[in-house]
Amino acid sequence: VDGILEAWIWKMAAALKSQHKQINVIIADWLTSAHQHYPIAVQNTRYIGQEIADFLEWLEESIQFSRSNAHLIGYSLGAHVSGFAGSYISGTNKIGRITGLDPAGPLFEGMSPTDRLSPDDANFVDAIHTFTKQHMGLSVGIKQPVAHFDFYPNGGTFQPGCHIMHVYNYIAQYGITGITQTVKCAHERSVHLFIDSLLHNDKQSTAYWCNDINTFNKGMCLSCRKNRCNTLGYNIREESLPRSRRLFLKTRAHMPFKVYHYQFKIHFINEIQGKQIDPTFTISLTGTKEDAKNLPITPVEGINGNKTYSFLITLDTDIGELIMIKFKWEGTAVWENIWDTVQTIIPWTKGTRRPGLIVKTIRVKAGETQQKMTFCSQSIDNLHLHPAQEKTFVRCEDRFRRQNRK
Repeated sequence: VDGILEAWIWKMAAALKSQHKQINVIIADWLTSAHQHYPIAVQNTRYIGQEIADFLEWLEESIQFSRSNAHLIGYSLGAHVSGFAGSYISGTNKIGRITGLDPAGPLFEGMSPTDRLSPDDANFVDAIHTFTKQHMGLSVGIKQPVAHFDFYPNGGTFQPGCHIMHVYNYIAQYGITGITQTVKCAHERSVHLFIDSLLHNDKQSTAYWCNDINTFNKGMCLSCRKNRCNTLGYNIREESLPRSRRLFLKTRAHMPFKVYHYQFKIHFINEIQGKQIDPTFTISLTGTKEDAKNLPITPVEGINGNKTYSFLITLDTDIGELIMIKFKWEGTAVWENIWDTVQTIIPWTKGTRRPGLIVKTIRVKAGETQQKMTFCSQSIDNLHLHPAQEKTFVRCEDRFRRQNRK
């Protein structure tokens, strides 16, 4: 259920057919009702939803096609059309599944469940939110949860590979037709994420339940315990929940969209007492399959005192099991000046090591495999890290456990 009959419709139909030979793909043509001023098109979503409900009931009566086998896939306004179809269908038995692809936001955001797509509209409802970035109080896609599982790729506000500055410039220049040139990228990304899940069975994207994007961006939500993670797209694990569950993930800018999520927990000791520093690090990973080099890490907050910091790292490729980490403080002459300034205030004698950061261990959790690993500095006698310096860390679970026992 789209409303514009764009080229991706046929790609999705073909992708669905490739998954199941015994399948019928029906495309709802409501072009006339959709191509109206937006408030009128919104009103028409109810009428089209009623017609689809009538059609499904007719199929059930005529050829005994159970509504529980129906899967409605609605994009933008079509997501709410699908929701209305589910709510209008008669009897106690519901439609099997509804998938909302970036359900439209304006005139639906903040409305009651009966006035938009909601979990009550089918036995199972999932939604993918890809363009909820607000401008002047409005967003193209709805931000609030509307399903049993609501997925927010890259936070749901905007998508990699799309250029936000072009959106409002084009709309100002071309009017509503400018949307097709700009909004299309992020809004329609929901569609291509779903198609991707059909075409790449070996590269399914995993998303993780989290309270908010900031917590997720620290890597603190990569747990699959108690069904806290799920698969984005067609192959989702269907589970009806009493409350909507918000899941987050990162993606690439193009198909296949899957990335591999890692949490890095690094314990720093800042030897400059009372002074917060804001360094930038890079990390290079050696795996059993591939390597990943010079990945940037910037702490969300400055490093102060004796504290563990958590970071989210994503990789485009599967590097296999992680076996070694190279951790570098990307320092410049500016940092050397800071140290010189500190030395004039707190002088240290010749031969005394200048203060820096102490990094003892790096703990890693791989989201996709749920494997936990501990890495220790290869040079046990020198745990200090200074600007422009790189340290190597190797797996040390056994050593770490022995120390904990003592």
